[in-house]
Amino acid sequence: MMDKIIQVAGIIDSAEAIMLMESGVEYLGFPLRLPVNKEDLTEEEAAKIIQLIKPPHKAVLITYLNNAEEIIEFCDKLKVTYVQLHGSIDINQLKLIKTVRPEIQIIKSLVIRKDNLYELERLVTDMSHWIDLFITDTFDPSTSASGATGKTHDWNISRKLIELSPKPVIIAGGLNPGNVREAILFTRPAGVDVHTGIESSNGRKDYLLTSRFIEECNRAFSELK
Repeated sequence: MMDKIIQVAGIIDSAEAIMLMESGVEYLGFPLRLPVNKEDLTEEEAAKIIQLIKPPHKAVLITYLNNAEEIIEFCDKLKVTYVQLHGSIDINQLKLIKTVRPEIQIIKSLVIRKDNLYELERLVTDMSHWIDLFITDTFDPSTSASGATGKTHDWNISRKLIELSPKPVIIAGGLNPGNVREAILFTRPAGVDVHTGIESSNGRKDYLLTSRFIEECNRAFSELK
């Protein structure tokens, strides 16, 4: 298993980014150009925060763009080399990104609906050569949102995809300090992603919830053989 990835999505300002990095979060996600959910901040604000993120921490652009040229241009604008593609995208566009800019690390979402395991298995098989990681997430039929729904999905599906995938898989979808250890032990992922599960009622990431989440992640990963 590769590094135990902990990603937090939905960074809202520099103070939050610094708190998360100091707490031990490695991947910081910035959802931008979204079809459903409202952006947490502007692209200009995101770019300023990303300048503060230095190795080993990583800034991740999370977007629904599906055109290779637009994706590369957006990565360059924000000065990021990690991009999480959350919408449908043609495999030829993935090939183009990797051919033109092989240094860009692509995280491809696997959005779990009620009955789409076969479709997701095909995506894993077809796209693995052109991406670096997968991330499972939850579809919310009431809002048509794919991610940041605060809802879990059937972890059996994530587990099957993790077993099938030749590339590392992160799990997301309704994770919080109370369930993340169970999710890790059951699915055996390469990492986890959290967004709303560590936020307080004011919409900010909470330091204590973040600390508990990371502690539970580290405890679970240490228990995996």
